[in-house]
Amino acid sequence: MSRLRRVRGEFVAASRSFLRRRTAVFFTFVFPFLIVLIFGVLVGTQPTGGGLFAEPVGWYVPGYLAVVVLFTPLSRVGSEVARHREGNRFEKLATTPLSRVEWLLAGTLVNVVVIGAAGLFLLALLVGLTGVSPPLSPALLLLVPFVVLGVALFCGVGALLGALADSQDGVIAASNTVALPLLFLSETFVPRSLLPAWLPTELSPLTYFSRGVRAVTYTGEGTGVGDPGAMLAVLAVLAAVTLAVGARALPTTD
Repeated sequence: MSRLRRVRGEFVAASRSFLRRRTAVFFTFVFPFLIVLIFGVLVGTQPTGGGLFAEPVGWYVPGYLAVVVLFTPLSRVGSEVARHREGNRFEKLATTPLSRVEWLLAGTLVNVVVIGAAGLFLLALLVGLTGVSPPLSPALLLLVPFVVLGVALFCGVGALLGALADSQDGVIAASNTVALPLLFLSETFVPRSLLPAWLPTELSPLTYFSRGVRAVTYTGEGTGVGDPGAMLAVLAVLAAVTLAVGARALPTTD
């Protein structure tokens, strides 16, 4: 059996496993709705009011997308790895032709599809509920590789957390500990001008996601916009590294 067929087979099995967990499916799509409802509709933006949410609504599109790109793969992949460890499944996996890299790649592809659909749903909610209108240009298509690479990057981090944590509860705690600081210190909801000058936001991989997405979805004045090509290149390198490290960290036996 070729590598492609092994990855495809595991992708199909992982997809069916996810769809059978109806609660996970439900909250994967409800979570973006709650985020948009709370921050986009109830809180809203005040472009002339100063402080948080002082930028135009379009400036925060990368922040909304970052919520699903960051939290969902961290928790889903980390929990999946922890479940496999607790069920001694990696020991069984070692007796099959499927390698750890292929297993993680298949799981990453499932998350790319699921989170891509959730991201599309989120953008539709933003347009319908907040009135944001991303510029309709060929550059907008770069949202696809940004989401794909962002999901892949944090799937790798999630695999690493799942391999290091001692339980599923530990994975959730570790995921939140990693995700919450990154979400608010990576130029997503908080502009660089409101953060301490000494804070190196460039050390956060989410910064490159937010800058790149902002470059293709926001045309107004504002900070935190980067060259989308350069941001994609950085994300591609980081995604490859984290997936390799995450796959390496997966146990061969339990």
